[in-house]
Amino acid sequence: MALHFRTIWLSDTHLGTRGCKAEELRDFLDNVECETLYLVGDIIDLWKFKTGFYWPTLHSDIVQRVLNKAKNGTRVIYIPGNHDELFRKHVGMHFNGVEIQMDAIHETKDGRSFLIVHGDGFDSIVAHNKNLAYIGGEAYEVLLIINRWFNIARTKMGYGYWSLSAFLKHKVKNIISYMDNYQHIMSLEAQKRQVDGIICGHIHHAEITELEFGKLYCNTGDWVESCTALVEDETGKIELIHWLEDSLTLLDKRMEEHAEVAHAM
Repeated sequence: MALHFRTIWLSDTHLGTRGCKAEELRDFLDNVECETLYLVGDIIDLWKFKTGFYWPTLHSDIVQRVLNKAKNGTRVIYIPGNHDELFRKHVGMHFNGVEIQMDAIHETKDGRSFLIVHGDGFDSIVAHNKNLAYIGGEAYEVLLIINRWFNIARTKMGYGYWSLSAFLKHKVKNIISYMDNYQHIMSLEAQKRQVDGIICGHIHHAEITELEFGKLYCNTGDWVESCTALVEDETGKIELIHWLEDSLTLLDKRMEEHAEVAHAM
């Protein structure tokens, strides 16, 4: 039985790159249902197409699953990011049931309002120096390749997965300062737009935290390392799902609930 949520937010899947954890993403999409699915940018990494085309069948399977959800009644809203910014030319249009929007306002079941943006517009590096951002993206891709081989070696030695890039993000003071500044700017935007919070992606760091002015900051994370998504349940509560860690527990719980309902009938 699939896990049902009122709303799901995904971002930074980076389809079209070798770093995308496509098998895990397909597994997630196969095991969830929702009324509304937000694709919060950098879903297809068009930047990588400049240096070579990489598009395995598995990535097509993921696109098809999203289109099937739209066809079967899920409202799918695509908010392009900087890696798929070419789609911003088509804002306001629908493709196979998928709505393309620059941003969106989402109201939760409990009446809170959230601004949905990818987040690159609030990133001074991307907004003012796209060439530097592109070089940074290439460096990140190399880091992921190093990290993949490093973890293959760790697995052979009996150790668990360890993220080099996540380690660097938490240890390098400039990066920590950047993240704090990013969140501060987001809280100011939430205050300006008179919403209760902001849901975004872009910086590949999944988090839910309360910021200035009582605004809630929710970051979807990514599907090149953390395999995370934001979900809203039927009461309006927003939570983070770490699919690699939480999937078995969530699916087992869903099976138990289904068995209880069947037994009661």
